Amino acid sequence: MPDWRRKLRPAALPAALLAGGIALGGFPGFIAGFVAALLGIDRLLDRLHGFGGWGIDDAGRRFDRLARERRRRPSRLAYLAEDVGPAATAKRVRLGVQPVPVASIAGTVDPHKAEAFDAEFRPPPYGRERWRQMCHAVQTGVELQPISVYRFEGRHYVRDGHHRVSVARALEQADIDADVTVLTPTGRG
Repeated sequence: MPDWRRKLRPAALPAALLAGGIALGGFPGFIAGFVAALLGIDRLLDRLHGFGGWGIDDAGRRFDRLARERRRRPSRLAYLAEDVGPAATAKRVRLGVQPVPVASIAGTVDPHKAEAFDAEFRPPPYGRERWRQMCHAVQTGVELQPISVYRFEGRHYVRDGHHRVSVARALEQADIDADVTVLTPTGRG
């Protein structure tokens, strides 16, 4: 569905009531118009302030859509082991907090999260409520803590913040703030 249609959907019922009220005329038309105005104001306040649960319901619908996609196209999240292989002996340089492209986040360093999330960072079913609240918070303008990542061979692997990455992807954010530590395998400059 185009973005403009999604944004106008909450106004559909108040607009239909108002049109019906104009068509009816008289006292029934006045009542229909009055109800349309109240409903329109209520939905506008929901949009502006997240009152009434509309925003949290939207976050729940987003989670449900991700769950359906995950079932249709199962995939495995990439795993970078910290305790063996090149990452275990790599030189570590902490860069601090900086924005990183969400698209550059390729996997995780936590084997349990590699099982729980899929390759698109779609969340596990048991994380629904936490994900829903986090998504709603972001939609209402709350700034979340930066995630923590390792940068290894040009890609990022999440140490902390898997749900935040999932929400950022679902909301199609370009960047996310991350505390970045670069891993350079020994023997490389």
